[in-house]
Amino acid sequence: MSGAAMQVQADLDRLLPLLDTALTAPFRAGEAARLGEAMRYSLEAGGKRVRPVLCLLAAEAVGGTAAQALPGALALEYVHTYSLIHDDLPAMDDDDLRRGRPTNHKVFGEGHAILAGDALLTEAFGVLASADLEPVRRAEALALLAEGAGWRGMAGGQALDLEGETLEAYDLGHLRLIHRLKTGALLRASLEIGAVLGGAAPADRAALRAYGEAIGLAFQIQDDILDTTATDADLGKRAGKDAGRGKITYPSLLGLDGARNALSEATETALCHLASLPNRRSLEAWARYLAQRAK
Repeated sequence: MSGAAMQVQADLDRLLPLLDTALTAPFRAGEAARLGEAMRYSLEAGGKRVRPVLCLLAAEAVGGTAAQALPGALALEYVHTYSLIHDDLPAMDDDDLRRGRPTNHKVFGEGHAILAGDALLTEAFGVLASADLEPVRRAEALALLAEGAGWRGMAGGQALDLEGETLEAYDLGHLRLIHRLKTGALLRASLEIGAVLGGAAPADRAALRAYGEAIGLAFQIQDDILDTTATDADLGKRAGKDAGRGKITYPSLLGLDGARNALSEATETALCHLASLPNRRSLEAWARYLAQRAK
């Protein structure tokens, strides 16, 4: 195991119990029991919890604590999970496998899957709005979450991605725009929300925002590479689906070697943005790990 992977595993061992204890608690009792079950099904499917963990690590990187950033971390995982449920729907990416299990709509039906996503998105803003936070920090975190998830962020990127399937061709600049919104916006928000809740100085907050933009690009390039090179068993979902739907990817535009070079460049850019932070070791490891991951 590489040094980066060892640091990432240590961070997960330390932080996941904090997250997992609180993540599904709100959905264990309520009138709409099957909807709660659908929400828990996707929340409990596992995954790396990249966005909430990065939020917690960003707070620590600027001298704050993970506990300060926990409401933001929970909100981010709710938004991310909602996006996966909706992305898998027949009207979107039409996937039947996610993290090695049947997708939400395959288990609960399309109606409940749509509502589970809607409810998780709503809960994300609720958990932040009701958290015991300094009012200015709470308002800033809510605005950042809306920016990362909304039409100028993740939702807008998904729309451009869907529209791209009908285009005969588009260039690298357009592909970068899609990924900057679809994947990068919520990753960037994760770092900046953690910075805000951790009490970051303006310069450190700006550095973490730039780091988030760079690792968001690296994350998507590696996703495209894995979609081209990995198997269904490797990924826990259907491999090659982007090419099958005619989507433009980094390997299709640049070739595999070119995509790997772009991945390396984005990762190094991310690392450079961390240079001024007091507690940057974990975030450095995560940048390297996300570029090397196999699924």
